Amino acid sequence: MVTMKKIAELCNVSRGTVDRVLHGRGRVSEETAANIRRVAKELGYEPNPAAKALSARKTQPKVSVILPSEGNPFFDEVIRGIEEAEESYKIYGFTMHLHTIKGYDPAGELALLEGASRNADAIIIDPIDDDEIRAAVNRLVDEGKFVITVNGDLTGSKRQCYVGSDYENGGVTACALLEAFAGGAAKVGVVLGSRQSSGHRARLEGFEKRMKKAKGIEIAAVIENEDDEFTSFERTKEMLRMHPEITALFLVAGGVYGACRAVMELSEAHRPIVIAFDSVPSTVEMMKKGIIKAVLYQHPYRQGHRAMELAFERLVNGRMPSKETYLMKHEIKLLENL
Repeated sequence: MVTMKKIAELCNVSRGTVDRVLHGRGRVSEETAANIRRVAKELGYEPNPAAKALSARKTQPKVSVILPSEGNPFFDEVIRGIEEAEESYKIYGFTMHLHTIKGYDPAGELALLEGASRNADAIIIDPIDDDEIRAAVNRLVDEGKFVITVNGDLTGSKRQCYVGSDYENGGVTACALLEAFAGGAAKVGVVLGSRQSSGHRARLEGFEKRMKKAKGIEIAAVIENEDDEFTSFERTKEMLRMHPEITALFLVAGGVYGACRAVMELSEAHRPIVIAFDSVPSTVEMMKKGIIKAVLYQHPYRQGHRAMELAFERLVNGRMPSKETYLMKHEIKLLENL
């Protein structure tokens, strides 16, 4: 059986240093930590399960979760996945603290991140694409924190892994769906959440990429709604008034109910085809009313649950993720298969 003592001897460090590296506690130089992890992997080191449970109960690993979930029903299932995973890990002394914010306010999320990370061993965050948040995440990783991005990624950061959907593919798929429903020609109104979300930008880029193959599909206007239902209603209503030529709507993220309310104010003959994301209750309602033709489901429960699994594996079992990205495949849902 391979022990931490054996690894320490081979790496010419103390057993305590090996323990800190394999369990993500304390600060060890990256060069030394990389060598210890390499030797442990080569030897096939596996911590004793009973020892892991005992050690975890003593240290009580803590995870801070930061989500822009206020007013956005998509995150209800992400949170349910996180909470159910946490419940199964409580025997290990594993605890989770949820912190929420509304919309895309970089200063607000940065303040939340800095406060929530103080007593946390790992952070799960849906980040705003902002340089100050990127710098904060990098600093936390350098301090030995384990950072997972969920639902939205933070390119150029040191975060250890990302759990979510392939946003560009979502945009590509949405355009292909619209082309099929529209019979090959449509003037599209795009309703973004925020350009500060790299995922929302990627969906629009994917849509535009696929649009090059669909010669009859054109974007008439693009608006942002901050994933807020009231803002979505007002701005979508104004866009439809300013662009009566719009025959289809691509709802990139949240604020779906508000946008659909704006569509319902039009006569049935002038209502555009609507493609959206996620089968939350309000979206299902609009599908039943015939306003939304199809949605792309991105498995929010699985996103939350998987992110917590990875945090548990790192903090309790000392295992780093086996890959950098964990992507959930999009599932096309029509009224008939909801």
